Amino acid sequence: MAESYSEAQSTDDYRESFLNDKTLKLVGATVAGLFTLAVGTFIAAIVFTQVDFELFVEIIYPQFVFAYLRVLGIFLAGSVLSIIAGIFVGLGRVSKTRLTNTVASGYVEFFRGTPLLFQLIVIYFGIPAFWPPGQFPISNWAIPAAIIGLTLNHAAYVGEAIRGGINAVPDGQMEAARSLGMSYVQSMREVVLPQAWRNALAAIGNDQVILVKDTSLLTVIAVPELISAFRQINSATFDPWTPILLVAIAYLGITLPLGRVVRYLEARAEWGGDRQ
Repeated sequence: MAESYSEAQSTDDYRESFLNDKTLKLVGATVAGLFTLAVGTFIAAIVFTQVDFELFVEIIYPQFVFAYLRVLGIFLAGSVLSIIAGIFVGLGRVSKTRLTNTVASGYVEFFRGTPLLFQLIVIYFGIPAFWPPGQFPISNWAIPAAIIGLTLNHAAYVGEAIRGGINAVPDGQMEAARSLGMSYVQSMREVVLPQAWRNALAAIGNDQVILVKDTSLLTVIAVPELISAFRQINSATFDPWTPILLVAIAYLGITLPLGRVVRYLEARAEWGGDRQ
C-alpha cells in the first residue's frame, strides 16, 4: 500500500514538473511559431507563384476601388443604424412592460434565428412585390435593401449585447439614482447605460467586424461589392488568386482599423482608463 502511494506520488510529481508554467509557455510559443511559419510560407507561395502583378495593378481601379468604397459606405450606414436600433432593442429586452419585452424578444428571436441571406432575399424581392410590376418607387433598390437587411439583422445582436451589459450593472446603481430624485429614463440614460455600454463594447465591436464580412452576401441581391468584382474578374481572366488577394486586402483594410478603434474605445472605457 505504501509502495502504491509512493508510485502515485512520484507520478504526480512528474506531471507537476512537466506541466509547469515554463513548459506550457514553451509549447505555446512553439505551436504559435510553427503555425505562423506555415501560414507565412503558404501566403508567400501564393503571392510569388500565383499572383499576376500586372493584372493586380490593372484591376485595382476602377473595379476594386469602387467596390471597396461601396462596401465601406454600406458598412458605415449599417453600423450606425444597427447600433442605434440595437440600443432600443436592448432597452426593450429589459423593459418591465410585458408587451414591449415580448415584441423585443420576438424581434431578436426572428432575426437571430433566420439566416441573413434569407432576410436579404425577403427584403430585396419581397417588398417590391407589394407594388404593381414596374411601379416600385425606388429604382436602385439593392443598396437600400442591403443597408436595411444588415441593420435589422445586426440590431438584434447589438440589442442582446446591450441587454447583457445592462444586466451586468448592479441593481444598486439604479436604486441610488432613483433615490437622488432621477426618473427612470434619467437613471437609465445617465447612470445605467454608460456602464452597460462599457460592458457590451467588446461584443458590439465583434459584431461590427462580422457586419463587414456579412457584406459579402450582398452579391446575391445584385450589389456590386467585392465578391462581385472578384467573380467578374475571375470569369474574364480565369485567374482566381490575383482578385482573391485584392479581396483579402480590401476586407482587412476595413476590419483591422475597426479592431484598433474598438480596442481604443475599450481602453478608454476601462475604470481609470486614459481619457485624455
